[in-house]
Amino acid sequence: MPLQSPIHLTINGMAHAVDAPATTLLVDVLRDTLALTGTHIGCDTSQCGACNVLVDGVAVKSCTMLAGQADGRAITTIEGLGQADALHPMQAAFRAVHGLQCGFCTPGMVIAGIEMVRKHGHDLSHELIAHELEGNLCRCTGYINIIKAIAAGAKAMETADA
Repeated sequence: MPLQSPIHLTINGMAHAVDAPATTLLVDVLRDTLALTGTHIGCDTSQCGACNVLVDGVAVKSCTMLAGQADGRAITTIEGLGQADALHPMQAAFRAVHGLQCGFCTPGMVIAGIEMVRKHGHDLSHELIAHELEGNLCRCTGYINIIKAIAAGAKAMETADA
């Protein structure tokens, strides 16, 4: 496999130079090389959204992006959104509204919620959220509290932005 040595990534605000084949999946670099295991691998086919990350502020399924394609770009994983004592507003909303059950899909859902705010603003309807979540799978919750959490998180992000 061809090496693109090194691949330069800014992940969660920190610069990294990774020696990996350019054809390595971004999710594998994040998890296996950099130990950022909050980005989950759920399906390996880009169906579930558990691997969502922000690349230059836009949500991307990291199982569909090659590490070489991410060279020079800024990546935010779930670990880069907030701290235990200062959660990102979307993370805090998931906790407050209990928008999770087993938690496996939660990192991807949080990133998807942030992407919805970027695309549609802070006032998200139930129908819009449900439609936008079509690329994210949850096998536990039935989505009711996930939708409530994203709506609450969007409103909280408006306050945080102000």
